[in-house]
Amino acid sequence: MTGKPVDDPARRLVVREASEADWPAIWPFWSTIVADGETYAYPEGLGPDDARPLWFEPAPMQVLVAVDGEGEVLGSAKYGPNRPGRGDHVATASFMVASAARGRGVGRLLAEAVLARAQAAGFAAMQFNAVVETNTGAVELWRSLGFEIIGTVPHAFRSARHGLVGLHVMYRRL
Repeated sequence: MTGKPVDDPARRLVVREASEADWPAIWPFWSTIVADGETYAYPEGLGPDDARPLWFEPAPMQVLVAVDGEGEVLGSAKYGPNRPGRGDHVATASFMVASAARGRGVGRLLAEAVLARAQAAGFAAMQFNAVVETNTGAVELWRSLGFEIIGTVPHAFRSARHGLVGLHVMYRRL
């Protein structure tokens, strides 16, 4: 980050569709978040070429990025059908924000954009299948956006710091 004040017009945030050309900017925070071992169950030790298809899944999944006025990618989200066929009316999504950008509303901005786009695409609801219960910032954000915890799978995630913890299933009608 450049140290510019948050209210600097050049640092205003915009969400746009991502392209494969954004991956080199996403990869540093993607790999750091996965290596941290607190929020995602992606395999450890992946390189950028192996990780890219896990984030840039084929259509109908969509990937977004949050960028500032200087074009710096501060976070990314992906969304699409939670299940194929008879489950494709419910969306799911994943979100990652660069550590240097946390506390600036990037996650909320991405979440609001995903919810609006999912609703516009005709999804009836959004379901998160695996919100780590110790990820209290995410749980608080999702609740503030109208999600509810509809169940918790106990001991379903091996947290690097907390050991075995639960995974919340969170849901919101669109």
